[in-house]
Amino acid sequence: MVFWSAHQRRSVVLIAALACIVACSSEGNVDSARNSRVTKDNMSVPKGAAPTLSDSTKSIRTPVVLFFGTSLTAGYGLDPDQAFPSLIERKARDEGVPIRVINAGLSGETTAGAVRRIDWVLRTPADLVVIEGGANDALRGLAPDAAKANLESLIAAVRAKQPQAKIVLVQMEAPPNYGVSYTRSFRSIYPEIARKENVPLLPFLLGGVAGIPRLNQPDGVHPNLTGERIVADNLWTALKPIVAQLDRDLKSG
Repeated sequence: MVFWSAHQRRSVVLIAALACIVACSSEGNVDSARNSRVTKDNMSVPKGAAPTLSDSTKSIRTPVVLFFGTSLTAGYGLDPDQAFPSLIERKARDEGVPIRVINAGLSGETTAGAVRRIDWVLRTPADLVVIEGGANDALRGLAPDAAKANLESLIAAVRAKQPQAKIVLVQMEAPPNYGVSYTRSFRSIYPEIARKENVPLLPFLLGGVAGIPRLNQPDGVHPNLTGERIVADNLWTALKPIVAQLDRDLKSG
């Protein structure tokens, strides 16, 4: 990836640490269930989240933004209110474009697993679906073409189940241990999907955070609170124009 290629002296540490994402597949879920206010369907609503308005006398409602992804979205190792979706929700509120966030991150999930889960997650209506996926595929050296097909399937599922929802895709990167060819191939699938499916592509999720020890937890992979705030700032800068255009009129009937 661009960041890691410019800082190869960090790559050895980063490569070893990246294995933790896969390893946290089971441990992360246990920690999430034990330490987080996660709903029984593995999705969480941040504390103090604004409810969807149902009073027919209201003319404005709060749009729902569904963040669908891996442990990076779930906020592994952090309190749910410290995960970047929750931080973005607070930013949106403070800047006058309130949203209701649903965090549907799941530790250790590959894009294939995400395809199996997406229909179930989409039982929750959303106005905007933010798709973060592929990190665990890259860590396992899975074929970029397979990840690409799965990400396209996720977009198709959203359009089939919730045609009114807007969709955005988050750029992910592969570690350098599989070689330059693999890293480039993996990176390229995201802009290709965005062009083909006509969806906005958000910047690399861990831009300015990956490989910087002071911004990550001891595993070297998952951002600490300081790093998570940078992730939220970067994503919110790209998301805000999209959020501002979400329909806020309460539909009758």
